[in-house]
Amino acid sequence: MTTAPRAGDRLHAVDLDSFRWLLTEPGQRLLGQAGEVTADGADTLQAQAALRRTATSGQVAAALTQVELRRRAEPKFGELAARMYFTPDGLEQATRLPVSTHRAARVSASGAATVIDLGCGIGGDLVAFARAGLTAAGVDLDPVRVAVAETNLQVLGLGGAVTVADATTVDTTPFSVAYADPARRSTSGRTFNVDEWTPPWSFVQTLLARDSCVKLAPGIPHSLVPDEVEAEWVSDHREVKEAVLWSARLATTRRRATLIGDGGLATLTDEDDPGAGVGPVEAFLYEPDGAVIRAGLVTAVAAGVTGHLLDEHIAYVTSVRELRTPFARGYRVLEEVPYREKPLKAALRARGVGRLTIKKRGVSVVPDELRKRLALRGDAESTLVLTRVAGKGTALLVEPLS
Repeated sequence: MTTAPRAGDRLHAVDLDSFRWLLTEPGQRLLGQAGEVTADGADTLQAQAALRRTATSGQVAAALTQVELRRRAEPKFGELAARMYFTPDGLEQATRLPVSTHRAARVSASGAATVIDLGCGIGGDLVAFARAGLTAAGVDLDPVRVAVAETNLQVLGLGGAVTVADATTVDTTPFSVAYADPARRSTSGRTFNVDEWTPPWSFVQTLLARDSCVKLAPGIPHSLVPDEVEAEWVSDHREVKEAVLWSARLATTRRRATLIGDGGLATLTDEDDPGAGVGPVEAFLYEPDGAVIRAGLVTAVAAGVTGHLLDEHIAYVTSVRELRTPFARGYRVLEEVPYREKPLKAALRARGVGRLTIKKRGVSVVPDELRKRLALRGDAESTLVLTRVAGKGTALLVEPLS
């Protein structure tokens, strides 16, 4: 039995005329009807047939696309998504609201009053800046994204101005802070070559010479970060989302890891890092958050739990103490089991392990493939850590701390 696709699963590009029509009274009625039809679980063809009685195929496609984009936007924008407008690529590139809210709060706390977003996309960051009380302006080369960004400010009751312009030609001096999020795609797809970004790295360097912050991919090498610039790696519910470079006046440290979760925000900096040594496996194992690892602050976590590293090149920390820290997941070490596959399989079967979570660092193992080869049977569930201790492959059975 096959399940029919949801209405709007095949997204259409958003063109300017169709988008502007959606904002008219008939367009708003159709958008509301599209939401009602799809809420009933109708598939794409059924929804189109129902809506075509009062609108053209192009108008119906535009409405269904917005309904589906709003659904997909909920993880990023929460309850705001139901009122906002999107384009497919604009939504993909947009920052999650909790992350942009944190950044906007930092800009506001710096004493800035105004900010310009150089490449504003559909306006997600503009919304965050405006909600933080900043006077925000945005520019983008795409007239559709500019229209969507402008509309998003309006429907959320926020101030701000948006216009079509080339970010590299804009005079940013009238603004307290300039913000940029370079597009990291070339004609052949996603690129890690900073000179192929839009705008390119040379523009970013010029921007960082004045009051600014720049959002980048979390994989940016530390060697690229200019002197006196702060690099902040941000994770949202343990997913590393971005690195942000803060220019000299806005910087408060050299390296920072910021973690956003249900309990609020936690931050760790290089000033919290006295360093840590390497030693054997102790009673507890700690797995630092990805933002901590990217920021190079694993030894700060080790110091925080009064522990040490298992290996100087691997991001696992161990300690005799059971502690709760927002910067790492904690595990109780139950026992060491054989590292080689055949005796490991026998050991797990002897313990009745049928469901196994595999974590690995510093070893060339593909967890899904190993799990298949182990062919486990049993009712018990366990977590296996595969790593190196003093350069030697090691397997540990652990259980998460509550």
